[in-house]
This record gives sequence, C-alpha cells and structure tokens, in this order.
Amino acid sequence: MDKIKIIIVVLVFALMGFQKSDFIKEKTQKTIVSDTLSWKKLGQIKFIKKQHKDYGNIDFPVISPEVKKYHNKRIFMSGFIVPIDNVNYALSKNVFASCFFCGKAGPETIMGIKFKAGKLKLRTDQYVTLEGIMKVNENDPDNWMYNIEDAVIVKGN
Repeated sequence: MDKIKIIIVVLVFALMGFQKSDFIKEKTQKTIVSDTLSWKKLGQIKFIKKQHKDYGNIDFPVISPEVKKYHNKRIFMSGFIVPIDNVNYALSKNVFASCFFCGKAGPETIMGIKFKAGKLKLRTDQYVTLEGIMKVNENDPDNWMYNIEDAVIVKGN
C-alpha cells in the first residue's frame, strides 16, 4: 500500500512539473517591426537649380546614396497619415498641423502612398507603420520625392 502512495505522489509531482506549453506549442509572440529608414535620413538631401520645360528654373532634390540604395526595395516606414484628397494619402513625419503643406516642414518630410489594397478609409494623423516598395524621385517635380508602393499597414490600423 505504501508503494502505491509513493507512486501516486511521484506521479502527481511529475505531472505538476509540466506546463501547458510543454504539451501545446502556442504562437503568441507578436512581430516587432522597426523602420528601415528614418525621417532624419530622408531629410539629408540637397537641392540644385535646374531648368524644367514647364516650370522654368526650379529646385530639384539630390538624394543621398544611402537613401537611393532603397529604391525599388521593400521597406518599413512609420509616420502620420495625411489626406491629399478624397482617395489619396501621404505618410508624414509630422502631424497634419505641422506638415509640409502648412509650410512648417520640407518636401522630404512626406512620402506618397499607393496602397496594395486600393482605397482605404484612414483617419488624419493616424500613426501607422507601412510595408511597401520604396520609390525615389529626383526628376519629376509633379510627384513626391519619396513614394511607398504596394503599401500595407503592418501596425496602427
């Protein structure tokens, strides 16, 4: 009878030593994404005057080689959503009240967005992290200097 009690006690302690995770593997860890580029790096640009057929002599950006190497590459970038019109948005370093359009920042502090999913309904100043393909533009004054295409929101929706 004592042997049975000892076996039961040992068995109980042995089973108590196992945790749920020993029996079932759960995937509960969230992926933490850090930005590929910083707004500070994007801001390290110079401008040169060049003649444009429609606008005359205007400033064109000279983007650093460190940023240019991300052209056509997948990046992660965080910022504030700024509405451009009823369907288009931009990603901004600053909130809407301090963004490029208000004259308190330069064009390097904003990035055009083309979402992979098409039209989305987003809030002004919503802070998001996007994943997408970086496009760098030094030649077209009618487009953003920086764009992120095939963008998806990975954080902040």
